[in-house]
Amino acid sequence: MSGNAKKLVLYYTKLVVLDKIKYKETSTKCAILFVGHTNLKGGIIMLKFQNNDTTIIATFEDFILTTYVIIDELYHRFAPSEVRKRRHVLDAKLSDSEIITIALCGELVGIDSENAWFSFVKKNYRHLFPQLCSRSRFNRTRRALMQTTELLRQKLLSDFPVPISPYCIIDSFPLAVCKFGRARYCKVFRNHGADYGKCPSKKKTYFGYKVHALVTLEGYITAFEITPASTDDREGLRDLVDNCSNFTVLADKGYVGERLMQEMQEQNICLFALKRSNSKENWTKSVRQLIFKQRRRVETVFSQLTGQLNAERVLAKSFQGLCTRLVNKVLAYNLCIALNSIFNEPCELGKIKELIF
Repeated sequence: MSGNAKKLVLYYTKLVVLDKIKYKETSTKCAILFVGHTNLKGGIIMLKFQNNDTTIIATFEDFILTTYVIIDELYHRFAPSEVRKRRHVLDAKLSDSEIITIALCGELVGIDSENAWFSFVKKNYRHLFPQLCSRSRFNRTRRALMQTTELLRQKLLSDFPVPISPYCIIDSFPLAVCKFGRARYCKVFRNHGADYGKCPSKKKTYFGYKVHALVTLEGYITAFEITPASTDDREGLRDLVDNCSNFTVLADKGYVGERLMQEMQEQNICLFALKRSNSKENWTKSVRQLIFKQRRRVETVFSQLTGQLNAERVLAKSFQGLCTRLVNKVLAYNLCIALNSIFNEPCELGKIKELIF
């Protein structure tokens, strides 16, 4: 959006708030008012959360506007200068913030086809994005912004009071790139590390990758990575907790091992992994029940990623496109968790569908 359009978004947000206060309309869905502050030196509009003024996200259009304001603020604060000031960026019809916003909202709606979602925006939300570029240009720019989008995901906690506990859950889910019978013909992903792996929970062999994720007890995804399907879960844990310390990790039986336990202790990380049934040294029954109960959260998160955001459905034609779609899905999910935290409903943080539908 242009500078004038951005001011209109902030002005629209303020008007909605004032209108709701005037007529004393109430709702359980309220978001903190974004108040614009202009920096005279840099000309950047900063966002400040105010607890006394709220605006209602009543429609999906309100959600798009709220998402844009948040993404645009994070983009101007944390995006590298070589991205923000690259050649011909000011001549683009859609800004980077608009492209990321459209991509995130498309993932949350559940329209997994890029062509279908772009056409839907073009027909129904042209008034929000009057200068839409071509679909091919949109997809190329979205893939080029993958690293910037991942950086925004990492910086999201800097502006949102999301409750983060010192306890995390580690787990993984399969990401098959094609049907098993067509695996030998899938050369594009094979050249980027895709191989055969087994999924014990689904009792099947697949061809593709494995997604490892570190999730807090509140459901916020703090870190994730994509590895070949044959990668040991313990290697994924080592990668995700690299340069981290002073927290507790709950894991299943795929993360057992004395060597891994010692490595985690050296990093001041306490690892509680469920022991195998034939283990000589097992946890007490109360500890096993506690680990099993807390680990339900990561199953819920994976269910939302694969169910609502279609994380396991691969329509990408390249590895970069696959990574871009997964980064967008995780950022969209975390954004909903952050918005729910603003609503002061800590027990309802994981209910992301109610923000959209």
